Amino acid sequence: MATSDRLLDAGADIWDAQKRHPFVTELADGTLDEDAFLTWVRQDYRYLLDYARVFALAGATARDEETMTRLFDIAHTTLAEELDLHRAFAAEYGLSRGALESVDKAPTCVAYTNFLLRTAYEGTLPEIAAAIYPCGQGYLDIADHMADLAPAADHRYTPFIEKYTSDEFREVVDWLRTFVDRCGDRHPDQYPAMEAAFLTSARLEYRFWEMAYRQEEWGIAARE
Repeated sequence: MATSDRLLDAGADIWDAQKRHPFVTELADGTLDEDAFLTWVRQDYRYLLDYARVFALAGATARDEETMTRLFDIAHTTLAEELDLHRAFAAEYGLSRGALESVDKAPTCVAYTNFLLRTAYEGTLPEIAAAIYPCGQGYLDIADHMADLAPAADHRYTPFIEKYTSDEFREVVDWLRTFVDRCGDRHPDQYPAMEAAFLTSARLEYRFWEMAYRQEEWGIAARE
């Protein structure tokens, strides 16, 4: 069995929980509360800035030219295109780019980005591949699930579903899957570490939906 399939089997319960989460089901049918969606936009914007850094760090860790080139390219695409989508979402609600960039990360966003960056700085390339895989594969699988649940008529969240089910996004996820499989084939002894990294990221993906839905805050203000 391919490494990517082994990882997805290990995380099957987490995938199912994501598909049942009310953020996912309500976004699919267009009834998601606007404030919950804006929480996701703000926090995912901050998340993606670090996600791009992780790909750049992975590119610096890779040793073959093709892998380096593709990892750096995904980092650039995340910054140049995916963040544009978030800025477009934000603009519809009167939020500027500056407002997005000044957002404080919620606790779950801090936990997730810190985990990814620590893995990128301290982990092996197979661990990094496994840690970034749940975001790509997860968003594709969840968006496909949303598309199945969505009504025939478009609604205000349809662009979200269309972005993460697009041919361009599928191509990136296909490459990520191949990258994970190649790492697993070359370093079979590292599968336990890959699975641990994958499951941590997968659990944090679930917590990210929960964070947005509950509009998570720190709950205590810093002294001014």
